[in-house]
Amino acid sequence: MRKRIAMLLLLVTLVSGAAFAQGKVYRVAYIARAQADSFAAWLANSIVEEAKKYPNISLKVFDGQASDDIENSLIENAITNKYDAIIVQPNNGESQRPFVEKIVSAGIIAITTNARIAGIKGASSVDADPYEQAAVNARLALKQVPQNAKVVVLNGPSGNFHADARRKSWQKEFFDKRKDVKIVGEQIAHWNKDEAMNYMEDWVQANPKIDAIISMNDNMAAGALEVVKNNPAYKGILAYGVDGTAEAALLIKSGLLTATSLQSAYDLATKILDTTEKLLTGKAKQIDVDIDCPLITKDNVDMLIEIHKKAGALK
Repeated sequence: MRKRIAMLLLLVTLVSGAAFAQGKVYRVAYIARAQADSFAAWLANSIVEEAKKYPNISLKVFDGQASDDIENSLIENAITNKYDAIIVQPNNGESQRPFVEKIVSAGIIAITTNARIAGIKGASSVDADPYEQAAVNARLALKQVPQNAKVVVLNGPSGNFHADARRKSWQKEFFDKRKDVKIVGEQIAHWNKDEAMNYMEDWVQANPKIDAIISMNDNMAAGALEVVKNNPAYKGILAYGVDGTAEAALLIKSGLLTATSLQSAYDLATKILDTTEKLLTGKAKQIDVDIDCPLITKDNVDMLIEIHKKAGALK
């Protein structure tokens, strides 16, 4: 009899423990690089929507405002508030590295995304290959950019994994092979549309003709195109970006943007939440995964427009 009672108590304990585990809600902090950045906003919104599919995850988004100091402070606050997982979209990977290391040291799940911070033992990542993102554009540009062309280059923040890798890719895949092409303007515009507009205004004044805009993201490319879109002297200018934002899709459809490499925030969000749930529930200890980066041109942009429409980003 005692043996049966003991077995029943054990069974009740196991069932109760399982029910408790099923009912646990994990607190997750997502620290965005900058909500004013079109891609960062797209990614944050996508993560919020994807998190709604996980009843065991309570997500809160914080805005790093494109500031290392603010982002690092947000990471420290999330550690202090003992979130179960902290997802970081770095502003500058090396500036955030020691703070992500603090997350790991505190025994909290750490995930870096867009761009990953490599080499942190115990941290996971969800990202895309920035070299290939630029390379698909550069290989197309090899065929499209005319001989002896004059081009301008818009870069992301120095030290950012994606910004640096994309620029290296353009150098190796395009500039090293096209010695005839001259760069007449190159600046860091911090992924920012307004900064890109300011630089493009200066370059237009200094150059009667610019054949191509080579941008490390769509937002900066859109800013540069805004300056010349109604200027007949720049009709037919080529422009390349990365991200595949809703704005970029419409610019390609209208014939202003030549090409972009799709970095789908929807796909990133899906993998980020899947990774987060697996790490929180102990299904995995570390995950490092990439999404694909297909080239988007006028030939397949309708597919991207439909994706954005289904997600509610375009009507």
